[in-house]
Amino acid sequence: MTASPSSCCSRSGTAESSPCSCRTGNQQPTIIRTADSTLTFANQLDHFLARWGINRMGHSIEPGLYRLGNPAAESPIFASANYTLSFDALRSALAGFDAYILVLDTKGINVWCAAGKGTFGTDELVNRIEKAGLAGVLTNRRIIVPQLGAPGISAPDVQRRSGFRVEYGPVRAWDLPEYLRQGKATPEMRKVTFPVCDRIVLAPVELVHVALPTIVIAAALWFLAGTIAALAALAAVIAGTVLFPALLPFIPTRDFSTKGLILGGIVAIPFTADFASAPALPGWAVLIAALTPLLIMPAVTAYLALNFTGSTTFTSRTGVRTEIFRYVPVMTFMAVSGVLFGIVLGASRLMGVI
Repeated sequence: MTASPSSCCSRSGTAESSPCSCRTGNQQPTIIRTADSTLTFANQLDHFLARWGINRMGHSIEPGLYRLGNPAAESPIFASANYTLSFDALRSALAGFDAYILVLDTKGINVWCAAGKGTFGTDELVNRIEKAGLAGVLTNRRIIVPQLGAPGISAPDVQRRSGFRVEYGPVRAWDLPEYLRQGKATPEMRKVTFPVCDRIVLAPVELVHVALPTIVIAAALWFLAGTIAALAALAAVIAGTVLFPALLPFIPTRDFSTKGLILGGIVAIPFTADFASAPALPGWAVLIAALTPLLIMPAVTAYLALNFTGSTTFTSRTGVRTEIFRYVPVMTFMAVSGVLFGIVLGASRLMGVI
């Protein structure tokens, strides 16, 4: 006799807390892991480390099927990435609900980015539905996918290949309780926003990535050109990794590259004024001293600003590709020119020309 879906892991009271198996006909056993809605100190520490880019690819969980609470065969099922922050946001938002969570193998990448890369995609969802044996566990044939995962999921293809109907849930996990109560997403739940708190939380990981080379360059500049030059290097990096996401909507122009050039140019003004006011410099040296930060700092800030294109809903693949081909050569020319000017100025000092 074929076991019914509710006769094993989906039955309250008798399911073990460890992974368990449900067998349907001749299918392989379905492994159902247990999750809960409580975020522990270990979870919070994991989130902190992930935000700071520490062990960046290590913040993942095992793909597969998880049960939350005591779900039955007709309970809702949600799709999630195997990035711990995505999974934890989903399970914590579903406190008090009985549900299943189908975790896709997104290689430790969040839903939004994985959808763009294709790992949170139709093939992976269909494959995971089959591997989890959902047809033998659930009578419910509706799987709820995060709205930000929609670019990677073709609902008609999923239904044709698996028999499960894809329904796109709200943008934010915390709207899920109301979404489940109403049975649909309101226009407000569908609205994609990118407030300052969501932008600033992206800064630490970018800052950590460039911290070591920035310190080395700043130390070298301090030794070769003084404190102001070292501060200029630090200011350009902070502008590109911290100020840029904070001020993103307020900087004019559409492209991230030009936004970065504008912000870097503004940050460079005090350093330009300081270098240009150096005493006893001939006119040509004053011009070179003024141009050096105006060339290098905007280029550095703009380059770092490009890193945020993959973290926002403002951009697309084609738009990012266009920006790279259009503006990276400009940034390179500016940076190289500024470095050459700095070398000329430094060499002139060493040779006693100025």
